[in-house]
Amino acid sequence: MNYVERVVAELTANYQNEPEYLQATLDWIDLVRPVVDAHPEFEKMDLLTRMVEPDKMYSFRVSWADDQGMAHTNVGYRVQFNNAIGPYKGGLRFQPQVNASVVKFLGFEQTYKNAMTGLPIGGGAGGANFDPRGKSEREIMRFCQAFMTALYRHIGADTDVPAGDIGVGQREIGYLYGQYKRLTSRAERGVLTGKGTTYGGSLIRQKAAGYGAVYFLEKMLEQNGTTIEDKTIIASGFGNMTWGVCRKVSKLGGKVVTISGPDGYVYDPDGVVGKEKLDYLIAMRQSGADKVEPYAEKFGVKFYPNQRPWGVVADIAMPCATQNELDVADAQALINNDVAYYVEGANMPATRQAMAMLRGCKTMLCASSKSAGCGGVAVSALEMAQNSVRYEWSDKEVNQHLKRVMGEIFDSALNAAKRYDLGSDLVAGANIAAFEKIAGTMMAEGLF
Repeated sequence: MNYVERVVAELTANYQNEPEYLQATLDWIDLVRPVVDAHPEFEKMDLLTRMVEPDKMYSFRVSWADDQGMAHTNVGYRVQFNNAIGPYKGGLRFQPQVNASVVKFLGFEQTYKNAMTGLPIGGGAGGANFDPRGKSEREIMRFCQAFMTALYRHIGADTDVPAGDIGVGQREIGYLYGQYKRLTSRAERGVLTGKGTTYGGSLIRQKAAGYGAVYFLEKMLEQNGTTIEDKTIIASGFGNMTWGVCRKVSKLGGKVVTISGPDGYVYDPDGVVGKEKLDYLIAMRQSGADKVEPYAEKFGVKFYPNQRPWGVVADIAMPCATQNELDVADAQALINNDVAYYVEGANMPATRQAMAMLRGCKTMLCASSKSAGCGGVAVSALEMAQNSVRYEWSDKEVNQHLKRVMGEIFDSALNAAKRYDLGSDLVAGANIAAFEKIAGTMMAEGLF
């Protein structure tokens, strides 16, 4: 049994009860194996195992009171996965499905996604199995305050910088930051990103994840001599990522014809375009109902309950909701419908088998979230930079930085694929480029 096979066997034996984390690490090892095989010195330092195990993992009780004075207890998590190239950086997710496996998978993905940005940030993730749906403003505030009371000792601008994710938007970040200031007596703006613009937040942050994915898609299309204009896109979700995708695609002359939620998906043949529709996505998200059917009712379009949008005919597919939202049947539907581009906004939205099918399709060009999904964290890192120098970039400046970073990520992924004779395999290329950067740093820093 060689080194890679031994690490795979150990992971498979140790993490059967953490399926999301196991899927992410095994997929990654498959993709970076050419690099490991080319560097036998990695085995001596057991680099592969060190790169798939987090530096630290915290879990903690979060107790809070509802508006009737009843006490509730949730479990909070923070994984500080790898800080080889900078402070831990990654989102906080408040969602009932959050557990240790989900948090570790998110921290692992974030580590390699962050490395692709070219910015000095490591990887982490966190959250709690708290459901913000149906909670009052004050209940959400009290939960955020209780969560930060347990977390604040472990974070800092040069240690670990959390951000938002599912269930954690600008409102929640504000409550978290307020409690951090209360506990530490420090106006340490760089400790959290995704803040409001009046207290250190970056312009276009809410749009950044979606914009970044579209900028990456532009580079993919440019490689094939075409543009987004007149292209149709099927997307999932209706949060910040999807909203940003819809907004930027419509500005570039294309249209997103589907959005989705836990209740099903909406098909809008005219596209999610125009201020009224885009503003309504924000209103739906802020309502806390977590449903997309109201969009169909308001705009007179078709709603498909308890279904996913991947059977709709389109040029491009962009999953932007959550992990494992696209299975083998969905992948086959995309292939059957001659979808030419598959671009991930969400972290690991396709199952392992589905992603293998998509990458194996000769007529489809694929990009994973480790490259196309870097827009949000890129702007978060820019927010950290502007906090450190006490300077606020304009909307135009941030957008220019974001477009440049996404272009450089595309080039890095494509060049890495070509170095290992993988053609235009952007999925493998992105993973290899990130691996090489982190591996080189860890080898230089020695064993610790």
